[in-house]
Amino acid sequence: MKVTRAHPKAKLVLRITTDDSKAVCHLSVKFGATLRTSRLLLEWAKELNVNVVGVSFHVGSGCTDPETFVQALSDARCVFDMGTEVGFSMCLFDIGGGFPGSEDTKLKFEEITSVINPEGQVLPARLWRVIAEPGRYYVASAFTLAVNIIAKKIVWKEQMGSDDEDESSEQTFMYYVNDGVYGSFNCILYDHAHVKPLLPKRPKPDEKYYSSSIWRPTSDGLDRIVERCNLPEMHVGDWMLFENMGTYTVAAASTFNGSQRPSNYYVIEANVTAHEADPEPWLPTRSGGAGCWHTAHLLCPGEQDGPSQSSLCFC
Repeated sequence: MKVTRAHPKAKLVLRITTDDSKAVCHLSVKFGATLRTSRLLLEWAKELNVNVVGVSFHVGSGCTDPETFVQALSDARCVFDMGTEVGFSMCLFDIGGGFPGSEDTKLKFEEITSVINPEGQVLPARLWRVIAEPGRYYVASAFTLAVNIIAKKIVWKEQMGSDDEDESSEQTFMYYVNDGVYGSFNCILYDHAHVKPLLPKRPKPDEKYYSSSIWRPTSDGLDRIVERCNLPEMHVGDWMLFENMGTYTVAAASTFNGSQRPSNYYVIEANVTAHEADPEPWLPTRSGGAGCWHTAHLLCPGEQDGPSQSSLCFC
């Protein structure tokens, strides 16, 4: 009713529900019409003289089963044919997102594309327009987050049943860094992400590793980034890197408890000259002119914003 009053010439797309049980983030619990409801909506739209031109769906963000797309495409084609029967000139398919965006996922992008429209059986593209929403695919691996250790705490955990005084306790470390789940790591809460710290410098072969956890020093005990990992002993001022931080990170970051959003730096291979890269004028360089930052500059405490801010590096 609102569309007919406010925008009578609008071209609408009907979103259908899908089985998103194999996805990391479920969307069909909130969005989409069933096949039965879709026919009723199409008939009602025809009575209201509303122009429906296509069908859309989303299998859920972070889909883990390519067969989910097969069923969703079949349902979409069914609704597409319903629209044609009702009298609409259907011409658009939106197959949504859910595509993986990094190499560390179990399901690969190629596995999904192999089941989408094999040999044009479902979607004859020459007749219809097919679009998608590959946000995660494009940006997930494009960003690496650099955080700085601003405090650390040694924890001695007593081990029962040991008579050796040297073995009666286990040394573990709690590291506090300048970002957390209220900032760039909100992906842990909202996107079910499991992040893993990387070190800029490779540890020595004989260096001892300790059980460690990583936190943001806010007033909330929930603000834990990594519950447990093995790291060599690190110190205040050291840096940690987190890869694949381009999806659902800074987009939902807040300034809770005085947290600062990370600074953005654009990085290019050191052996690529400014002429070859053809950078845009807004890309920062150490000298302040056009160009790109090299990773080494990003990891040096005290430069630009210093260790009080984390840095989001676009590669």
